[in-house]
Amino acid sequence: MTHSPRLLPLEPALAALNAAGEETRLRLLGLLAETELTVSEAVAILGQSQPRVSRHLKLLVEAGLVERRREGAWAFFRLACADVQGEIARSVVSWLDPLDPRLAGDRARLAEVRQARAEAAARYFAEHAREWDAIRSLHVPEAQVEAAMREAVGETPLRRLLDLGAGAGRMLELFAPQAEQAIGVDLSSAMLAVARGRLEKAGARNVQLRQGDMYALPVERNSCDLVIVHQVLHYLDDPGRALREAARALAPGGRLLVVDFAPHQEETLRDAHAHRRLGFSAPEISALLEQAGLDVVAQKDLAPRAEDGGKLTVSLWLARDPRVIADPIPHASYETA
Repeated sequence: MTHSPRLLPLEPALAALNAAGEETRLRLLGLLAETELTVSEAVAILGQSQPRVSRHLKLLVEAGLVERRREGAWAFFRLACADVQGEIARSVVSWLDPLDPRLAGDRARLAEVRQARAEAAARYFAEHAREWDAIRSLHVPEAQVEAAMREAVGETPLRRLLDLGAGAGRMLELFAPQAEQAIGVDLSSAMLAVARGRLEKAGARNVQLRQGDMYALPVERNSCDLVIVHQVLHYLDDPGRALREAARALAPGGRLLVVDFAPHQEETLRDAHAHRRLGFSAPEISALLEQAGLDVVAQKDLAPRAEDGGKLTVSLWLARDPRVIADPIPHASYETA
């Protein structure tokens, strides 16, 4: 017997409701509806022991109300997104009175956690500002690049957005408001911490951050309307492989936006900033996108003006998955990092 993906059999429905029906777990659901938390952050907010909080989180995960995701040595928890249990969790949270003193106290302590995240992100930015400013000074202003990206993407609402090599979270800050759900993937837990602080400050509640490899993405196949690869390929030893993996994440008709440098001779970027490639030609990236099974629909170069003293041209490529929604979608399993 099969069940509709939007309906639950009796036993998992009872498990979800039983898991929600306890004070600490209700408080956890209220917090996780606001943001993802580590166990230590939940402990600080609730004022309970780590074993007790861990046990309650384990029960919520087992009931399908909460998702657990590893990020290096840490584990992050947040409300389930896709399943019916996630809808149950959000419904239960919507019934809670925000003026309840215990819930109000939890939110006040959550605000302190968010402030600590934002301060950590600010410290990281301050420590690396000179390095990033040196790279920015070599090409057209970021505002011009972002405007070109917005033009390429358009204003069509997105169901799911994926940002690969999310870094400090700027692309998610820019495009997440256009999406129902946004996911940022980065290999560096330090950069994910920066992005988390930045996105908390921006109030981006529809964003998930996942630690993962560009060559083995922790996302479902055939699930994303838009994938962004912004200033990432020049760090990679196999850009074509990364683009093929990105293409596999696209839903039928989904789009892949690549932004990187055109070919240049700035050897300092290789020596001082770990750039493996000194830019890419338009035919090279177009060929890699076509090898990934995508149709290149637009390409644009943003060259710096001579009077600005810049040396690097920024190039954009927009490609589309040629399948239509009626085409069969191959099943593929995946594992999140």
